[in-house]
Amino acid sequence: MKRANQLQPLSRQHHLGLNLSRHAKECVDEPQEIIKHWHNLTSYIDDMQNHFHIEDHLLGAALQPYQDQAEVAAALDTLDEQHKSLHKIITEAEISEPSENKSVTAIQVRELGTLLYDHIRFEERELFPIAEKYLTEGELDAVYEASSEHVKRPDEGR
Repeated sequence: MKRANQLQPLSRQHHLGLNLSRHAKECVDEPQEIIKHWHNLTSYIDDMQNHFHIEDHLLGAALQPYQDQAEVAAALDTLDEQHKSLHKIITEAEISEPSENKSVTAIQVRELGTLLYDHIRFEERELFPIAEKYLTEGELDAVYEASSEHVKRPDEGR
């Protein structure tokens, strides 16, 4: 799928998340596997805080004026719900297991993996096409400028 140049860095960051989440969705109930997948998912999500900030505060804010469009309103609600759910699952697991030897379950790993996978698919299939449809070149440029340098490419012409 062709993506606007300004959104390509965000899409690029999704690639690793799809990989990690796809594997985590199949996590078996073995302690080493659970720890590995939980660590991979939570580290990825922690590293994506700037990405989430861009989505919530740049894309979300730029799309606010179009909330009278049902597709925009639904996408913004979904984005907000999914971001909250991702953080809620992690927080609940960490609160319920406060020791250094956290015993997160395979069910929690699969739940987090599924939510992350579905969230990335939602953004790629719904949110980003909506952003491309409604946002101006300048608004998309602001998203690109805020994106992490390590996922930008010179051939994007920016």
